[in-house]
Amino acid sequence: QVQLVESEGGLVQAGGSLRLSCTASGSLFRIIAMGWYRQAPGKQRELVAQITYDSSTTYADSVKGRFTISGDNAKNTVYLQMNSLAPKDTAVYFCSARILLVSNLFTPRDYWGQWTQVTVSS
Repeated sequence: QVQLVESEGGLVQAGGSLRLSCTASGSLFRIIAMGWYRQAPGKQRELVAQITYDSSTTYADSVKGRFTISGDNAKNTVYLQMNSLAPKDTAVYFCSARILLVSNLFTPRDYWGQWTQVTVSS
């Protein structure tokens, strides 16, 4: 019913920048929140950044001041601008969304996109 399509990650040098995007499509009524998680080898998945429908944002302490999340409600798209990238940011990144469906306006559901690899070389 709902698909999340992520842009490709990539390989960047330390200090470089990369922008990820994620677009939701399908029978959605409202996107309550969208965000990005990441998982590095041997580590647990962690929240990187999240934005709600009213533009409230949350960031992991490790990315504050370097990453910026923004959204385009008309396009059902969220962007993650990553600046001053460091090797510690190397991970698989996942887009997520909490969505109210047209078929159920009372219980939001969580969706995940396919992973995209971000590698930062030193």
